[in-house]
Amino acid sequence: MNIHDFRRIALSLPNAEESSHMGSVDFRVDGRIFATLAHAKLGYGNLMLTPEQQAAFVAELPEVFIPVKGGWGRNGATHIVLSVANEDVVAGALRAAWQLRVEKNQKTAKKPSLAAKHKAKAKRPPSKR
Repeated sequence: MNIHDFRRIALSLPNAEESSHMGSVDFRVDGRIFATLAHAKLGYGNLMLTPEQQAAFVAELPEVFIPVKGGWGRNGATHIVLSVANEDVVAGALRAAWQLRVEKNQKTAKKPSLAAKHKAKAKRPPSKR
């Protein structure tokens, strides 16, 4: 596997789009990142997983999955070593990251932001008491 395979598989997921953030290629669903190629020069794809998902992937295939160093890694950001991964592994891992992002998007879409709440409140006419 290589970065071109990673890109192809990521973009095959429903509503996935390629974008960039701080000079690195990323993959988004509904405008939110689920995977990146931020460490492509090192031969890695990156997945945005939960810490629990990360632990399961690392336990299953420690030669393929490596936690990103630092806080990002503690929060679930995970390298996938493309040269030792096969298509099924990459596809499954990308689908897991994509599904997690879709679920998070659905949860946050139901909750208006603080800015939206304040804007709605400001539009209400003052109460007449």
